Amino acid sequence: MSKPSASDQTRASSASQPDDGLPVGPEPASYELAVEELERLIQSMEAGQLPLDQLLASYQRGAELLKFCRARLQVVEQQVQALDGGEMRPWGEA
Repeated sequence: MSKPSASDQTRASSASQPDDGLPVGPEPASYELAVEELERLIQSMEAGQLPLDQLLASYQRGAELLKFCRARLQVVEQQVQALDGGEMRPWGEA
């Protein structure tokens, strides 16, 4: 088996870290877990006790979680539209 090239190693490290060098957290297993983690991050950030570097990392993780949640909601909305023949209906209508 061949040794990974420098470009392979660069791609691997950039996949797990953004351009600013802060680590990217793992993708949440579900929408609900992402919301729970996001709520915990918000609480710790609002408490005002985090060091600046940790505050920045928490903000970045929160942005990642928000992006994940929005994407998941969009997928579910598209699935509901497909089930309803392309129409979104208010909850009370049958």
